[in-house]
Amino acid sequence: MSDAMTLYKIFEGKVAAVLAALEAEGVLPEGTNTANVAVEPPRDASHGDLATNAAMVLAKQAKTNPRMLAEAIVGRLNDDPEIASAEIAGPGFINLRLEPDVWLNELDVIAGQADSYGRSQIGAGKRVNVEYVSANPTGPMHMGHCRGAVVGDALSSLLEFAGHDVTREYYINDAGGQVDVLARSAHMRYLEALGEDIGEIPEGLYPGDYLKPVGEYLASELGDRFKDVPEEDWLPIFRAEAVEKMMDRIKADLAMLGIHHDEFASEAALQAAGKPEAAEAWLREHGFVYDGVLEAPKGKAPPEDWEPVELPLFRSTQFGDDQDRPIKKSNGAWTYFGADLAYHMQKAESADALIDIWGADHAGTVKRIKAAVAALSEGQGRTVPFDVKLVQMVQLMRGGEPVKMSKRSGNFITIADMVEEVGKDVVRFTMLTRKPEAQMEFDFAKVVEASKDNPVFYVQYAHARIRSTLRKAAEEGRTASGDNLLLLGAEELSLIKQAAQFPREVEAAAKAREPHRIAFYLYDLASALHSFYTLGRTDTDKRFIVAENAELTAARLFLADQLGQVIRNGLRILGVDAVEEM
Repeated sequence: MSDAMTLYKIFEGKVAAVLAALEAEGVLPEGTNTANVAVEPPRDASHGDLATNAAMVLAKQAKTNPRMLAEAIVGRLNDDPEIASAEIAGPGFINLRLEPDVWLNELDVIAGQADSYGRSQIGAGKRVNVEYVSANPTGPMHMGHCRGAVVGDALSSLLEFAGHDVTREYYINDAGGQVDVLARSAHMRYLEALGEDIGEIPEGLYPGDYLKPVGEYLASELGDRFKDVPEEDWLPIFRAEAVEKMMDRIKADLAMLGIHHDEFASEAALQAAGKPEAAEAWLREHGFVYDGVLEAPKGKAPPEDWEPVELPLFRSTQFGDDQDRPIKKSNGAWTYFGADLAYHMQKAESADALIDIWGADHAGTVKRIKAAVAALSEGQGRTVPFDVKLVQMVQLMRGGEPVKMSKRSGNFITIADMVEEVGKDVVRFTMLTRKPEAQMEFDFAKVVEASKDNPVFYVQYAHARIRSTLRKAAEEGRTASGDNLLLLGAEELSLIKQAAQFPREVEAAAKAREPHRIAFYLYDLASALHSFYTLGRTDTDKRFIVAENAELTAARLFLADQLGQVIRNGLRILGVDAVEEM
């Protein structure tokens, strides 16, 4: 089996070969469309190892009923030496049971491919830009950023594992009013570092102590020359220095989670390079921007100061939005959407697909930015798929009570706080135990419990258990071997079947852009492994190490080793360490 040919792909090929033979015989018409034929595990494992809907979806083209077509398909599949039985179920579904050798051989495949087992080439080297985190550089990384950071990073690793060329990108929002507030807040801490009594931080500035080191650095570098000068003299300098120092801290915080971006794109640099102007000119040239007047806000009386003003508008209604959107304000400044549009235009120039990870509070802007990317694709004569993954906030819990946070008051739990308390692996895995669009609680006590109810513990313990078993075997002079795998029984085959689904799970998760599927899969695999260990508590013949049976022990150790390999490969995608002992 080649690296790109999974067990499931092989049997898809076998079904396809049968359908081609039936087409050659005239049972199926020439040019039969088989695009909707699927070969996958049945929902109920008792029905077999694989199931195909071939007869159900092709009967109409063959102008026959599904069961009659199924009989022709089953007749040929039963001739395959790797298929123990092919049976018709219900109106025409086909269930396949594979010979044990097929599953046993998969252990050799895992051993041979090792760290590459599960890798896929479905990405075909396509360039995918994944933008995630992109927090304002006005404070440390806190829990509000954590889930999106982990989802984006795990998704990037998943896509790379599936054959994509991934760029991890962070967009620095360093051109808005919030960075002026940051600069003024840093200036207060600068004065404090020079010995002034600054009292309470004024309303509207960032009060957090995290800016004290920034103020101290500025005082040591600049002395007191910006102590008693007008704001316009120091604001640009303090803005640039404060943003740089905050980004250094943000990068350090993310590194604690094992997150490292390839690109950091600056909004200020984007604007300084004239990218928004270039985007506007390009969009006007292609008919996507025009000068128009926005209607008054609907459903309520317009503000007293509202007046119709001509603005450059993007034709977002042409792409499904509910109204055209201004790319500039009445004062000539770029709207957030206008700058964001230019940024996505820049990303699309060097990518075949774009993915943004956003907080759920940005849901209202998804439609317009998707419209912008669609316009860019249309104007450039190529399709640049664009997906926005919305991530819900996480409710922190301690002692059964919600932890209240406020960034403006400086009272919040940082990512660094969390990692120091429970560890990187606990944070990362826990953030992937639910779909990103679902609400989540992070309970500081529960995430470190040594129980089945704690997924990260359960999966890591499964790997540690395997490694402990292999170490014990080595101490007794026993080695793993794939020479006598036919000694393995039904329970072991069930474990192999679950492990063999990993390549398929990787491809499905990558296609759906859903890294949490890997976490779900690993939990199920760990649960199956722990269940097998439990059998050995009451039946010594079910243990991995059977004292009086060296050949069975060697086969089971080989099985354990490959199960550990699959768990490691899955955890690596999630950015979680596979521990050796617990």
